[in-house]
Amino acid sequence: MYRLAEDRNSKGKELRMCVVETIQEMMTYDDKVVALEADLGGASGFTKIQKSNPDRFVQCGIAEANMVGVAAGLSVTGFKPYIHTFGPFATRRVFDQMYLSGAYAHNTINIYGSDPGFTVGANGGTHTTWEDVALMREIPGAVVCDAADAVQMEWILKEFAKSEGIHYVRGNRKAVRNVYAEGSEFTLGKGNILKEGSEVLLIAAGQLVSDALDCAKMLEKENISVEVVDMFTIKPLDEELLLKEAEGKQLVVTFENHSVYGGLGSAAAEVMAEKNVPVPLKRVGVKDCFGQVGTPEFLQKEFGLTAEDLAEEIKKNYKMR
Repeated sequence: MYRLAEDRNSKGKELRMCVVETIQEMMTYDDKVVALEADLGGASGFTKIQKSNPDRFVQCGIAEANMVGVAAGLSVTGFKPYIHTFGPFATRRVFDQMYLSGAYAHNTINIYGSDPGFTVGANGGTHTTWEDVALMREIPGAVVCDAADAVQMEWILKEFAKSEGIHYVRGNRKAVRNVYAEGSEFTLGKGNILKEGSEVLLIAAGQLVSDALDCAKMLEKENISVEVVDMFTIKPLDEELLLKEAEGKQLVVTFENHSVYGGLGSAAAEVMAEKNVPVPLKRVGVKDCFGQVGTPEFLQKEFGLTAEDLAEEIKKNYKMR
C-alpha cells in the first residue's frame, strides 16, 4: 500500500545514496548481490560499496559494454548484478550486449541509468538520453521503470532482486521532491492513482510525477478536474488501469522526461489505438531533438517540461476537445 508524502515540497534522500544504501543493505542478507561500476564511483557513490564490500564490487572502468558482459557472466554463475552508469551509456552504448549477452542468453542484469533527460544538467547533449525507455522497451521480457522519488527507488531495487531477467530503472542522482511516504509499497506493472479526477486523465512517470500533481492543483482553480496516475512501470504497462481510467474522460495526457517517440506516450498510444479508446491523447515530452548544456532547472523549462508548460498543453487540448 502506498501513501502520499505529507510534505511534497521537501526533498528526500539523494537517489544515488538511496541506490548505494539499498544495495549495501541487500548485501547483508543476500550473498548473491554484487555491484558493478563504470568509473563513475565518485558521481554515483558506488565507491562506498567498494569500501564496505570490496569482494562484492567490480570496477569496470570506462568500458560500459564490457561491464554488461561481466554482469552477464556473473549472472551465469548465480549472482545478482546491479550495474550503474549514466542513462545513455547504460542503454544506448551497450544495447547489443544487453540484448544478446543479457536478455537473449537469459541472464539477469539490474540496471540503474542515472540522470535521464533534463536532469543531466551541465554534462550536456552527449550525456543526455531521451531514448533510453524506447530502447529498453524493445528488449524481450525487460522490465522498465522510472522512479518518482527515493522511496519508490528503494522499493524498485529490492523488487528487482526477486526475479530473473533484464531490469532497468532510470532516476536522478540528486535529491528530488517527495511523492510517497516512507514505507510505501508498490506492484511492478501496476500504476498508482494519486489524485482522482473526472475530466482529464494525466499519466506521468519519474520525478515529473511531482510536476503532474502541481499541474492538477493549478487546473483545479480553473475548474478542470484532473486525475493523476503514476505509471512508474512503463513496461509492462498497466493496460487495465489505463483503459479503465480513460473511460468517461474527455482527454488523456502523458507526461515524461523522455522523447514522445517510444516512451510512456507511445506505450499509452499503442494500447489506446488497439483497444479503440474513443478519447483523444496528447503526449507531452521531448520532440525530435538532442540535449544541451544547462542547469536542470533551465533545461526543464527549455524543453517544456514544467508544471506550467503541462497546464498550458492540457488547457489548449481540452478546449479543442
